Amino acid sequence: MGFFVACMEDKVIMPMTTCADRVKDEIDRAGGWIGFDRFMELALYTPGLGYYARDSRKFGHMPSSGSDFVTAPEMTPLFGQTLSAQVAQALQLTQTDEVWEFGAGSGALAAQLLEALDAQGVVWQRYTIVELSATLRERQQQRLQAWGDKVCWVSALPDTLQGLVLGNELLDAIPVKLLARVQGNWFERGVACALDGRFVWQDRTTELRLPQDIPGVHDYLSEIHPQGEAFVRTVVQKLMASERGGAAFFIDYGFPQSEYYHVQRHMGTVMCHRAHLSDDDPLVDVGLKDITAHVNFTAMALAAQQAGDDWLLANPSSDEKSAGTLGYCTQARFLMNCGLLTRMESASLPERAMGLKLVSEHEMGELFKVWGLYVGQPWDALGFVQGDRTHTL
Repeated sequence: MGFFVACMEDKVIMPMTTCADRVKDEIDRAGGWIGFDRFMELALYTPGLGYYARDSRKFGHMPSSGSDFVTAPEMTPLFGQTLSAQVAQALQLTQTDEVWEFGAGSGALAAQLLEALDAQGVVWQRYTIVELSATLRERQQQRLQAWGDKVCWVSALPDTLQGLVLGNELLDAIPVKLLARVQGNWFERGVACALDGRFVWQDRTTELRLPQDIPGVHDYLSEIHPQGEAFVRTVVQKLMASERGGAAFFIDYGFPQSEYYHVQRHMGTVMCHRAHLSDDDPLVDVGLKDITAHVNFTAMALAAQQAGDDWLLANPSSDEKSAGTLGYCTQARFLMNCGLLTRMESASLPERAMGLKLVSEHEMGELFKVWGLYVGQPWDALGFVQGDRTHTL
């Protein structure tokens, strides 16, 4: 089951003072150790206590606003306006009229998309947001009230999905497992409690391995993404089960597998964000800061293809459908393919400056990637007409 689906299930949560207390209780009940994926899930999503579940501002331009980081839609409306060209094409070619956004943040991207789609005369019937945070859901509802009941929120996914699925900076927030090679032996790195109450790293032997060998004998730490892969499989299977299927686009920072597990990237990619500063220690200030990991886009693409194949094996009469990658490229190339530079020509000088941040190599342009997948039949997606890097996955 996908991570977002699992987290939306009702759970009995013991009353605790802080998120750290909740994690310590979990560690105690688990016998003194939990995997990092469970730790990350608790730190981010514990109801009322986790980073994404508590009442705090997360998105904004400056620390003075009380925010922790800025996303592309918060940076400039040019992001959503440009993305709308791809959304419009996807809805037309898949002959669907629904959009599903997972993890909609402040609602900025949804507002930008819907305004642009309406201005273009694109027909859409429903925009559904899947959001785990009650606080963020309230902000989204206030921001999107102009569209009335055409925008809705769900706490559980239906048996089938149809239309376009969007996820901007979504996959990086799905918990990961940590694997460490120490003196030639492999361990799963988890979290325990020291006698003084601090969280500490603790390794346990494991049969788990990274998806490719790491040359050399030096110590090495990295992540695997079973929950992210499960989420992608869930999306594909639900799209496959619908009459028309659809497509999905995920925008996030990450690499293809060969770059992700480069021999020199020996410290992994887990990072924390708070007050527009970054650090690499998720064991402090638990619940008060964001925890992320880069995305292995190869793993996601393989999970999508395998989910489609598995669904066809179970439903052989539906062989007219398939699932696979539409394209994979940098955010800069994707946005330029969708017409960002043309939009910037009529923008104000400050808006142009923000638009450049979306595509500049030293800003978001190169680090962020866009991965698109189809469910049904493949088609030529506007965002990948030039600079497609699917061959690197």
